[in-house]
Amino acid sequence: MAKPKVGLALGSGGARGLAHIGVLKVLQQENISVDFVAGSSMGSLVGVLFANELPLDMVEQLAIHLPRNRWLDLTVPKRGFVIGKKVKELIRLLTHGKNLEDFPIPIAVVATDLVKGEQVVFRNGPADLAVRASISIPGIFEPVEWKGRTLVDGGVIDRIPIQVLKQMGADVIIAVDVVPDSPQVRIDTYFDVIAQTLSVMEREILNHRSVAANVLIHPDLEEISPTAFTDVDECIRRGEEAARAQLDSIRNLIGEWGGVR
Repeated sequence: MAKPKVGLALGSGGARGLAHIGVLKVLQQENISVDFVAGSSMGSLVGVLFANELPLDMVEQLAIHLPRNRWLDLTVPKRGFVIGKKVKELIRLLTHGKNLEDFPIPIAVVATDLVKGEQVVFRNGPADLAVRASISIPGIFEPVEWKGRTLVDGGVIDRIPIQVLKQMGADVIIAVDVVPDSPQVRIDTYFDVIAQTLSVMEREILNHRSVAANVLIHPDLEEISPTAFTDVDECIRRGEEAARAQLDSIRNLIGEWGGVR
C-alpha cells in the first residue's frame, strides 16, 4: 500500500498559535510523519522551527520563558508599534540563517500584499524575511517592504493555507485552526482591539470558503486572547488535547489512503 504525502497547515491566531506546538508534539510522539508544512502568521513561525527540525521541547521552553524584550521592539507608530527587527533576528538565529528551500521538511510561508490584496507564498529565500512578513499584524507590526511589495500578516488573506499544501503535492492534509468560533475574551487594550478585529475578519472570510482539509484540529481556545503570551503552557496543553482527539482519524486516513486514492 502506498504511503501518502502528509501536509500540515498551521493557521494564524496570535498567541493562540502557540497551540501548534502541542499539536506537533503529539504528531511527533505518535510517529506521524509530515512531508510538507504551510503556515500563516504564528503558524509560519512555529512551522519554520518544526521544518528546521528544532527539538520541540526546546521550542516549548523558548515560548514559555523567552522575555518579551528579546523579541519586542516598540517605536513611535507610523505604520506599526513594533519595528520587528528583534523578532527577525531571533528567527534568523533559530533557523540558523537558512533559506526556506534548505530546510529538511519543505515549507511554505504565506504573507499578504497589502496594496494589491494578493497572497504571497514564500518557498524560497531567507526564512527570517518570510516569517517576519507573515507575522506582520496590521497596525501592530511595521509592514515588510520586499521587491516593491508591502507585506503584512498572511492570515489577512489565507488564515489556514490548505490550498498551498495541495500545490506542494500533499495527498492528505491536516489543518490546525486556532481561532475559536465563539471567543470569550476581554478587550482591554489597543493591541486587543487590533488582534481581535483581525480574528473576526479572518473567521468571516473562512466561513465563506470550504475548509478542504482531510482532518481539522481545532483546539478549544475560546477564552484565550490572541495577545495573551502569558498563557503559553495552557495553549500548548490544549493543542495536545485537540491533536490526541483526532489521532484515530489521522491514522485511519493514512492507513486507508492507498486503497481509496
